[in-house]
Amino acid sequence: MLGSTLALRYQIISCLGGGGFGETYVACDTQLPGTPQCVVKKLKPQSNDPETLQTARRLFDTEAQVLYQLGTHKQIPQLRAYFEENQEFYLVQEFIEGHDLGNELIPGKVYSQEQVILLLQEILEILKFVHQNKVIHRDLNPRNILRNKHNNKLFLIDFGAVKQITTNVVTSQSQKFTVAIGTPGYIPSEQAQGNPRYSSDIYALGIIGIQALTGIPPEQLEHDDSTSEIIWRHQTTVSEELAAFLDKMVRYDFRQRYQDASIALQALKDLNKHQSAQATIALAPASPIVPVQQHIQPINYIKLFKSINIKAIATKTLTGIAVLGCVTTIYVFVSNAVNSNNSNELYKQANTLYDLQRYNDALNTYQKAVEIRADYSDAWYGKGKALYELKRYKDALSAYDKSIQISPNNKDAWKGRGFTLDKLNRESEAIASYNKALTIQPNDFEVWNALGESNSDLKRYDDAIKAFDKAVEIKPDYYQSWFNKGKILHTLKRYDDAIGAYDKTIELKPSYEAAWYNKGNALINLQRYQDAFNAYDKAVQLKPDYVTAWISRSNTLLNLRRYPEALDSFNQVVKYDPDNISAFLNRGWLLHQQQQYEQAVQSYDKAIVVKRNDYQAWYNRGNSLFSLKRYSEAVASYNRAIRYEPSHYESWYSRGNSFFNMQRFQDAIASYEHAVKLKPDYQQAINALKAAQAQQQLQQPQQIIKR
Repeated sequence: MLGSTLALRYQIISCLGGGGFGETYVACDTQLPGTPQCVVKKLKPQSNDPETLQTARRLFDTEAQVLYQLGTHKQIPQLRAYFEENQEFYLVQEFIEGHDLGNELIPGKVYSQEQVILLLQEILEILKFVHQNKVIHRDLNPRNILRNKHNNKLFLIDFGAVKQITTNVVTSQSQKFTVAIGTPGYIPSEQAQGNPRYSSDIYALGIIGIQALTGIPPEQLEHDDSTSEIIWRHQTTVSEELAAFLDKMVRYDFRQRYQDASIALQALKDLNKHQSAQATIALAPASPIVPVQQHIQPINYIKLFKSINIKAIATKTLTGIAVLGCVTTIYVFVSNAVNSNNSNELYKQANTLYDLQRYNDALNTYQKAVEIRADYSDAWYGKGKALYELKRYKDALSAYDKSIQISPNNKDAWKGRGFTLDKLNRESEAIASYNKALTIQPNDFEVWNALGESNSDLKRYDDAIKAFDKAVEIKPDYYQSWFNKGKILHTLKRYDDAIGAYDKTIELKPSYEAAWYNKGNALINLQRYQDAFNAYDKAVQLKPDYVTAWISRSNTLLNLRRYPEALDSFNQVVKYDPDNISAFLNRGWLLHQQQQYEQAVQSYDKAIVVKRNDYQAWYNRGNSLFSLKRYSEAVASYNRAIRYEPSHYESWYSRGNSFFNMQRFQDAIASYEHAVKLKPDYQQAINALKAAQAQQQLQQPQQIIKR
């Protein structure tokens, strides 16, 4: 296959792998600008007899429809195309650059409890969408979970094994059976017997969670001989709540598991809330501080003794042991003095490097300081700061904890600890750290602001507003707290109050584009469109590539019916964000309204390149083609819209209109009937149906005369 081109378009450039269900390749799409990469999966029927091929075609079409549907999720690859060639079936999917979780879940590597919870939650969010679409993945394992190298998000891949729940395969002997698919170690008993359920996916994900916690591959996990349940808790340290959650995920009896991803996800969120509510300030366990005598120059003890007026060493009356004891005592004294001096100098150097934003160099220098003086609280704090800037949040937390163990009243370390916990999404613990910092220094406006932000993340809006008010009481010109207060008031739908807070922010910092943008959003909710436009316009003046502000500005111009300006505004959106499908759709609609139908079609075509399965783009494209009287092309577009959204009654109605204009009245009648079936009170479709039936009756006598 390497080097060959499929469907006159997809050129195979490498092989990703193969198995019993087919082969997978990386290809480039030669018909798109830049020939972007894609994934091509070849599915080979087990036999080429007519019955098997017909069944394969039916299943292939069904599976492709499922993949189109699933590809609307941002963490599932989109299906670009599917086709049959030489009695072999091909799926073309979006290419996700990255690595699979098999590269992360390696034997012996143990994840923390927090990491496992985040991993499970992200996958369950995707799996929830899969299950809501009545699909079972059936082969959930680390190799089928990709981490995107560009945004670090997880993607569920390889839905080649996905079938809708009722799918059956027919053998050449016409015996029906359900395909048993899965990977050893991750496949539960009911799935191995050919009866997969939603909870089968839950089992596989639970195994992944246990694997991450223990560092043990699933095939090496121990099972209870009498119950067949997995025995794993003794292999790791884990909270009772998380252990119980995982145990329920991997129950041998599928009826005792969480029945689908929605239920499991809610249970995990409840577990997180419970643990957050119980969160207390828990520092890392203290390790003994052992003075390290490094970087010490040799000492002339005779000279030293003279300098401190000790002459005992020169007399013969003192024993050797006494002299040795004296020397040892002084040696320790001098060593500590030298250590302190050296570590202070290193600490000052590290601070300079930190101020210059040379964080790696600063980190290395702070480290040298604490190697000389392990009890140097400020140096541990500095190390935490550098690690924080390097986004090594867990290491930063350990450094802050060390600083606090040495100096419990180091308010800067408590403050840094809170910032770090917030980055780790441990808001309840962050709040506890901020409160501790405020007991030491009540007038730190930055801590009050951070306290407000953490309370806001937990939706404790009253507490958040109080904290922001306290911050601006201490420092009235602290614009960030005014802005944060405005966002909460906006969330609470107190739009006038929110605008007041945004105005105060702008008064303090007129160049703050986000404040102008948010003010525009609040004004939109009050239907003050001209004022909203002015705010958005100011935001994009301050930040010309502010895409979300351009979009809001454009939509506001639509509300004001200033269409030419709106068109120019949407052009700015696609200038800065060439993949913004909403901009292409709205741009197309505007061009259509101005009767520039050909340009509208081109805009919709660009939207379709971004998102192939967007039914609205295909529907709108059909409308513009209809206006150009290119009825057969319009029908093709409406067909695409219907494929991606079968219940869109307007597509059925417009399809009928196209057939009517082509004088294909029977096809028009069928389309109108489907539209009315979906929307029984759709008067336009009802009237059009009657007109098509009348035209068909008029045609009948003519056909008889011709015969």
